[in-house]
Amino acid sequence: MDASARAALNEGVRPREVWGWAMYDFANSGYTTVVLTAVFNAYFVGVVAGNAPWATLAWTSALAASSAITMVLMPALGAYADLHAAKKRLLAFTTAGCVAGTLALAFVKAGDVGLAVAAIVLSNTFYACGESLIAAFLPELARPDSMGRVSGWGWSLGYFGGMLSLGLSLGYVLWAQAQGLPATEFVPVTMLITSAVYGAASLATFALLRERAVPQARGDAGWRASWRRLAATWRHVRSYRDFLILLACTACYQAGIAVVVALAAVYAEQVLGFRQAQTMALVFVVNLASAAGAFGFGYLQDRSGHKRALALTLVGWVVMAGLAVAATSAWLFWIAALLAGLCMGSSQSAGRALTGLLAPPQHLGEFFGLWTFAVRLASILGPVTYGLVTWWTAGNHRLAILSTAAFFVLALLMLRPLDVARGQRAAAQAAA
Repeated sequence: MDASARAALNEGVRPREVWGWAMYDFANSGYTTVVLTAVFNAYFVGVVAGNAPWATLAWTSALAASSAITMVLMPALGAYADLHAAKKRLLAFTTAGCVAGTLALAFVKAGDVGLAVAAIVLSNTFYACGESLIAAFLPELARPDSMGRVSGWGWSLGYFGGMLSLGLSLGYVLWAQAQGLPATEFVPVTMLITSAVYGAASLATFALLRERAVPQARGDAGWRASWRRLAATWRHVRSYRDFLILLACTACYQAGIAVVVALAAVYAEQVLGFRQAQTMALVFVVNLASAAGAFGFGYLQDRSGHKRALALTLVGWVVMAGLAVAATSAWLFWIAALLAGLCMGSSQSAGRALTGLLAPPQHLGEFFGLWTFAVRLASILGPVTYGLVTWWTAGNHRLAILSTAAFFVLALLMLRPLDVARGQRAAAQAAA
């Protein structure tokens, strides 16, 4: 790490610790890439649920259930982490839970809808909680004027983790298909690969990342104290006006992103006739674009301004949705997918960095828990809207993806009143 990169870190933060923090993005990205985006979603719709008319809605409803659980749990869990300086301990617990839930998916066969839904709900809940907890370390590591680039380092490395899991899975799927094996034989192995990469890569995080927070609770402050702390924050919610604007904007644009993550493979296979190997190759290339977008955009965000940079990515998402609707051949859909990759890495990294700027230092777990609340609310709104549109229109996926563009347009409108400097002053006053 060169001198300019070291200057992006807070005093006392060593480069290897930032690498350990970023390795968690590397570890958990395989779950979203393989389970939610490239493999298990299409497997659930086509094999587990047998392409039933309700199959897509059942998949999106399972994701919605996990998001609803996270919405209820995570803000208080973040407050608990702040009170007890327990971000790292809770991260270890949620990591083990997601790895175990992913392993359970390896035992799902055709017709095992109940087992598949239960494993998805549990694994995705643990994944979302872990994503929030690791994000809460960001302001402890990066200087305020470098939050965008440091967030981008982690997010871009994460996509390479997703590519590792997907690449190993794709290699096995191609071999299995050459041997004439059905999806019920090779998809479970991809779940084993994904859980193994997740568990092994996360060990670097737990070995190198420090818990810098100090306990704020006196005595035996349990969950009631966490809820009281969260309630106190909401009583002063007007002091955090810009953070609330960010949450509303996040809920809108993340709803559209959730559709792309959860249903891109379904769209490619149902509308354009992609086969499993083609879909996995597409997601692999999209991850490359996402890594480039997250890394390069982090520097742009710090230089040009967080609000302007996020708005640029939202415009890109609107264009992407239009291309996906217009695509009648594979090449145009590939262009839309590459644009989605560039926008995905940049917009998600930008949102995490903005949350770090607007969160008071003594409330990091709590405020990132509220950010996760918005992200998980979006994970309900986006995919369930998509699923309902396909159900109401007898499987019209083009109209469903068109409805997704509305979320990005609404996010642009929500972003307009955001004042980053004013939000930072409010966070500083809370700290004082």
